[in-house]
Amino acid sequence: MTAQAKKSIDVVTIQMVRDRKLAYNGTKLSTPQQAAQAFTELLGNPDREYFVAMMLDGKNRITTIHIVSEGSLNQSIVHPRETFKSAILANSAAVILAHNHPSGDTTPSREDKEITRRLKEAGDILGIKVLDHIIVDTDSGNSFSFVESGLL
Repeated sequence: MTAQAKKSIDVVTIQMVRDRKLAYNGTKLSTPQQAAQAFTELLGNPDREYFVAMMLDGKNRITTIHIVSEGSLNQSIVHPRETFKSAILANSAAVILAHNHPSGDTTPSREDKEITRRLKEAGDILGIKVLDHIIVDTDSGNSFSFVESGLL
């Protein structure tokens, strides 16, 4: 009988690395407009689509914001694994999802509705509540809330 060659495996440590800081007064997020404002303060008025997850503590205060995806003019690729990775590391109680539509039309697309459904299901499995998904027009400040519209 021959001895099996041992395979080398990596031992890892997982951590989040702070990219930068954003001024935030620490108040509880209680309206979609507050979430839209936080999104706009983070990104300004970009020319492409961004998808972010705002991690919240048990009192709905933002603890961390993660840019999940930087896309093109009219789409960004979003996957539950990437969306919730930072929420798990941040020990988040809940998340608010947000993305912008550079066109200015905050009406959700079919893809927006589908990814929102998938992310809510993933959050339910993980025990991290998806409180809302906001679509923002960073130029005008207008926003669309999936919760206010009865879609979440």
